[in-house]
Amino acid sequence: MRNPVDVLICGAGAAGLTLAIELARRGVRFALIEKLASPFAGSRGKGIQPRTQEVFEDLGILDRAMAAGGIYPTIRKYSADGSHEDQEVTTVAEPTPAEPYPLPLMVPQFKTEAIMRERLLELGRAPEFGVELIGMEISADGIEAVLAGPEGEHRLHARYLVGADGGRSLVRRTLGIGFPGKTLGVRAIVADVVLEGLSRDRWHQFNGHGAGPLAICPLAGTDLFQIQAPVSLEGDVDLSAAALTKRVALHTARTDITVHCVAWSSTYNMNARLADHYRHGPVFLVGDAAHVHPPTGGQGLNTSVQDAYNLGWKLAAVLAGAPEALLETYEAERRPVAADVLGLSTRLLAGFKTGDNRRTREVQQLDIGYPTSPLSLPLQADSRLEPGSRAPDAVVRGAGGSPTRLFNLLKGAHWTLLVNGASTFPPRAGLHIHCIGAGLEIEDPLDQFASFYGLAKGAAALIRPDGYLAGVFARDSAAVLQAHLDRYCKIL
Repeated sequence: MRNPVDVLICGAGAAGLTLAIELARRGVRFALIEKLASPFAGSRGKGIQPRTQEVFEDLGILDRAMAAGGIYPTIRKYSADGSHEDQEVTTVAEPTPAEPYPLPLMVPQFKTEAIMRERLLELGRAPEFGVELIGMEISADGIEAVLAGPEGEHRLHARYLVGADGGRSLVRRTLGIGFPGKTLGVRAIVADVVLEGLSRDRWHQFNGHGAGPLAICPLAGTDLFQIQAPVSLEGDVDLSAAALTKRVALHTARTDITVHCVAWSSTYNMNARLADHYRHGPVFLVGDAAHVHPPTGGQGLNTSVQDAYNLGWKLAAVLAGAPEALLETYEAERRPVAADVLGLSTRLLAGFKTGDNRRTREVQQLDIGYPTSPLSLPLQADSRLEPGSRAPDAVVRGAGGSPTRLFNLLKGAHWTLLVNGASTFPPRAGLHIHCIGAGLEIEDPLDQFASFYGLAKGAAALIRPDGYLAGVFARDSAAVLQAHLDRYCKIL
């Protein structure tokens, strides 16, 4: 029997690693296990959407991710006669003070997860590879997990268990949680390869030779290309370099493209499924264990990361003494998001089949919010923002004269109260109060804070640890603020 932990995380992919970082920086005792003997080596989830970039900034890994990847190249769509037209993946946009990251970032998944592991190691923790959950019993005080690893079977007690173990989740199946949805009738290959014959400044897409669509995308930060193509629903698929060279020739009618070696490859069936529940007592589902959908639009890894980002601070708060009711908000907030993502990804898949690669603002995930959550208190004062919405960034200035951003004030495990003017709100452990105005701690010389938040004089915006607006409070409503925090939020 190992020493007990507060949280056992099953699965060390992007979702499990995000949750581990969130718990580690809050001092929670946890174990992170992964049944694979070594880290995932492929690029399946390569798109980091703008909202996830903001999450990465909070986790302390955004600059590393940007250095490891790059922006998406322009799509080059080839016709059967050999002609082509170029198309941007998304509408080209410039950063704004409120939305500093307007474009998706391409980072191969194996690089993203390596960056996360590095960050986790900085916090003094690491995944345990080659360790698998093979059974569990739920008791009044948590979970008795049976684990199998290089040293044999052993038992581990945890107060909570989180299944981040993918679409075929053992955790979900053991609990008997339904996973309704449908198989979309599309089977595809994805392969990371070294090839010659195509430039690295375009995402090459072919769909004019009767063999169906084929896409070859240069993977930013590597010398690899990613090949994607539909294949027959039945039968084995040869993914050797020679076979992929032949497949490329079949789809492109070109013989000048040669695959030299295959770094990683996979064949998969596209599904759209959503778990009936995200929680069963002390057990939670995150990421692909809770939802799977086609890869179109680059939503999978992003939704998974944001699941874990939402759950992490809530688990830590409850372990510190907050009411259990806080954990009920996880499913209430995240399951509707996944349902919307399923619809979006499926619609984009239909467009991809017809050659329509347009991406709308929806894929950026900046407009995701939780307006109906119990954590979103009705406005107590006027504001341009609605409770539950993402808190916008802004360029401001410290009293010492140095420029800074609101996101710098929000970064970390704490809650934040942004006050328009001098504060009438009492200090509280774990609550960072910032007074914004002329001659105060933070000044707003460009009026960006005033414009984006629209607070009355003396009013304050309460920002959750995950960067969403919990409520807006008038200068005389300190008691309402304290009651709201007492009810849902044990601040660490």
